[in-house]
Formats: sequence, C-alpha cells, structure tokens
Amino acid sequence: MDREAVLERAAGLPDEPGVYQFLAGDRVLYVGKAVSVRDRVRSYAEPRSERIARMVAEAERIEPAVTDTETQALLLEANLIKRHRPRYNVRLKDDKSYPLVQLTDHDAPRIEVTRDPEEGATVFGPFTDKGRVETVVKALREVYGVRGCSDHKYRNRDRPCLDYEVGLCTAPCTGEISGEDYLADVEAVERFLEGETGVLAGPLRREMEGAAQDQAYERAANLRDRLAAVESFHGEGGGAVAARESEGRTVDVLGVSLEGSGATVARLRAEDGKLVERDRYPLDAPESAGAADVLGAFITQYYAERELPAAVLCPEYPRASDDAEKAGDGAGEDIEAWLAGAGTDLRVPGAGREATLVDLATKNARRGHPTRDGTEALAGALGLDAAARVEGFDVSHAQGRAVVGSNVCFVGGEPAKEGYRRKKLAERNDDYANMRALVRWRAERAREGRDDRPDPDLLLVDGGEGQLGAARDALREVGWDVPVVALAKSEERVVTPDGVEDWPDDAPHLHLLQRVRDEAHRFARQYHETVRDEVSTPLDGVPGVGPETRRRLLGRFGSVAGVREASLEELRDVEGVGEQTAARIDDHL
Repeated sequence: MDREAVLERAAGLPDEPGVYQFLAGDRVLYVGKAVSVRDRVRSYAEPRSERIARMVAEAERIEPAVTDTETQALLLEANLIKRHRPRYNVRLKDDKSYPLVQLTDHDAPRIEVTRDPEEGATVFGPFTDKGRVETVVKALREVYGVRGCSDHKYRNRDRPCLDYEVGLCTAPCTGEISGEDYLADVEAVERFLEGETGVLAGPLRREMEGAAQDQAYERAANLRDRLAAVESFHGEGGGAVAARESEGRTVDVLGVSLEGSGATVARLRAEDGKLVERDRYPLDAPESAGAADVLGAFITQYYAERELPAAVLCPEYPRASDDAEKAGDGAGEDIEAWLAGAGTDLRVPGAGREATLVDLATKNARRGHPTRDGTEALAGALGLDAAARVEGFDVSHAQGRAVVGSNVCFVGGEPAKEGYRRKKLAERNDDYANMRALVRWRAERAREGRDDRPDPDLLLVDGGEGQLGAARDALREVGWDVPVVALAKSEERVVTPDGVEDWPDDAPHLHLLQRVRDEAHRFARQYHETVRDEVSTPLDGVPGVGPETRRRLLGRFGSVAGVREASLEELRDVEGVGEQTAARIDDHL
C-alpha cells in the first residue's frame, strides 16, 4: 500500500477504540491497538521506521475491530498477536497471560485470582489491573464469605480458620454455613462477575453510608475507594464471557446490520473466556428480511462445513428460511434443536457480560457503513433543523405484568449508552397508556430540570398511530416541545403527525430510525426479563419448578399463558423438565 491508499482506507475507519490488522492475502503482517483506530492508521501514511515502512508497502488491506474500551483493545491485540504471530510485531518471549478470576468446581467452590485456571472451573476475565481485581475479590469475600483457601487447608478441619474470624469466609469446611446457603452466596458472586454490579455495589454502599453516619470516617473512606473499584470493574474486562470449562471452550458471538438489500454479520470468537478474533461477512438479503432471517441463513450456511463452538450468542433467535432449510441436516426445521444436537448452546442474553459482547458484535457489523449515519437525511425528510440526537422509547410486559419502559439515545447515528434510561411502569395491559406514562416521565424530568441529558432533536416511539397519539398527548400535557414520530415493525412505515411516510427501503434515514427502534426494543426486553424474574407467577407453586426452571420456561414460551398452552412434549423439551414435572405443570396450570 502506498501513502494515498493508507489515507483513503483510514478515512473510512471508526473513530473509536479498537484493534487494526495489516494483511497480505490471509497472512497477518501487523496487529496494533488505538484509542482511535482512524487516527492511528492514518499515521501509517508516514511510517516512522524502516521496519514499519516495509510492512506498509507489503500490506494489501487493513481490517479494523472496534471495542468498548482501550483496555479491551489491549487484550484483543495481545490475543491476536499470540494467535497469528505477525512478522512485524514485537512479541514477548515469556508469552505472559493476563489474570483471571475463577470459581473452582468443588462442592464448596473457591474463588481466586489466577493465570492458570483449574479444569472445570468457571472463569471470568481476563483483566489487566491485577490490583483492582484483588480488591474486588476481597470485597466479594467480605460480603459473601466465599472461601479462598487451598484444598489442603480446607480438608479435615475441626474448627474454622482465621479467615472466618476476620469475616472473609463463612467456613463451609466445619459446617458453620449449610451447603445450600453457601452455594446461594456463590451464585451471587457469579452474578456480579457476569456483570450485575449492584450485587456487590449495593451492600458496599450501604455499609459506607452506615460508617459515615457512625462517624467512622476512615472506614467510610476505605469503603468508598473499594466501591469505586467495584463500580469500574466491569469496564475493564476484556473477555466478557464466563467459561464453564477452562480447556478448549469456544463461544461465537454474532451481530447483524441490515442495509438495503444487503446485510452484514459480525462474528466475535472467545476462547477460554478471552476475545481472540473478529470477522465480518456480507450477505445478500431480501428487503423484507429481518435480523432473525439473516441470522438463520448465516448460522446454517456458515457452520454447515465448520466445527461448531460450545455456544453461539445472538441478538435475537434466528429464524429458518427456505434457503436455510437447504443447508445442514434439518437445520431449517429447527435451528436451535440442530445446534443442541451438535452440543452447541444457542443463547440470546438479555443482560450481563454476554449481552455486552452481543452489543459489541452488532457495533462491529455496522462498521460496514461508517459514513452513512442518516442524521442529515432524517432531518431533511422530517423538516427538522437537526436530527443529531434521537431518543427511542419502547414498552415491554407480559400481559400487563412486569411492565417496563426503555429510553435509549443515539448521537450521530450511533448508540450513546450513557444516555440510556429505563423505568418500571404501573402494571396494566394497555400499550397506549403505558407509552403515554413513559413519555410523560421523560418530559416531566426534562421540564423540571431533573434530567442531566440535553433535549433531543427527535423522539421515536415503537408502534403506530395509537402509540404516537399517546406520546403526543404526554408531551402536550407537560408542555415539552419536542418532535415525535412512530415506527411500526409490521410495515416499517414512519408515522408522523401529518401522515405516513413511505420512504425507500434503502433510505439511510429509515435505517437510522430502525436501529433506534430495535435498540429500544432490545433494551426494554432486557429489563423486562430482569423484572419478570423478580415477580411471582403461578409457576412458583408447582413442585419441582425452581427459579432456574421457571426462567427457562418463561424464556421458551414467553409468558405463563404460553406455558399453559404448551403440550407435554413441548414442556419436556425444556432443560430441567422431566416427565413428572411436565405433568405437574400441566395439572397446576
């Protein structure tokens, strides 16, 4: 590549943290990381050394991969260098790995920071700041009492050790805590490590506030520093995948971007909990195809001739099409069953660190269209001064129960996660009233100065004329003068106060609204699943149905009504539901 070629390629790269690779054919020549991939690659137009000048001259193309943080970029860079051993990279001979956190596969699991996890352990990471990890692990032990001792120290004890006396362990070794209660504490630790920060931040904050009220200021200051480490902990993780086995476990994460008559699927691969590679695949797709159709076609065609990973994570469940039915034995009939038969777990994560990876894969899929954010075209089509900041709203519930609303924010055509908000709403099976309440909540906060976000250029509600009317009523009642439109998923037509807009299917401003609508829907569904799991249901009274089985049933059938309508055979297909439990569910409901 010459100077002009580098500058031309750099202009289309993302101005975000990430990793870039210089390639010649399929051979990786060089891997680098940057806070801004675009700016760093642009600097290669004027190489600073003879070695790098030779590399640039030899390269034929440049491939980027975006990450959420610079730390994630550092970890991905290290893993790519280890995997590809690029000729022009300087490689450490000791091949040092980053620290991980493991929960061992014991009857009473042990938590520890390690670089060499045990077989069968649940592993989280990797992480770059070992000191921060150790601070967080100590806080977890103080709150939940999970042991950190060696197996030799644990076995054959007749009294608790010093860790019990100082509050770092609940001493399962001598029966000071029951096995069931200990495993419940371990489960809470897992939830934190998977991304549920409040599991640890909440108790620490309450203890800090109590210490301050008791004028124990030194203790409060120590807790404040520990709380800061806990709250920043998940921002620095690079793997974002919890691996149940430490040897050979692979997870593929898929993201989808739809653009006119084409689509892009991004695939991130994690091995042993570490993000190691990223690929992007263009697909031809009918204009009527949605993300589920694209995922169905990609999964059956891509994996028909490749080894399947242990798990595949998707933004939504794939849907088989006529084309998909031709690829793979029976894959079109039931993709999930096909994958399960091959030992691959298909998951659509609603929250936690796996959901973060799905978001990252989706962001990478969208990198194929970096210059078409659609904001200027959207403003022109709607007669607005600007559409740089768009907020989306959606409501999710299960027949009026566990009703929640989402409020997402896009700036410059891309998600601005710091602007996301969510709210529990009154339980009622009325979509119009729910949307009115959600938009009114946002409008009142803005009018009263209780919302620290700037006013948006446009509001988008998920739905049709009814939802648009409800949103306009809320804005009028509060007196918040912000334009609002609606986008219904069935016909993909934009509903405005002046009528229905029939924009071309490949219009970039339509794609922008679709991305906002889909993200609002995803965020609402994620929160609904969290709230739904906290709400009691008729399933709670069924013998043999615990919280995990209830979660699987509701995830499979969508609601208690869906479970009620399921056949005995369909119930038995759910993991953890045998013949007797299925019969009890059927009788009970």
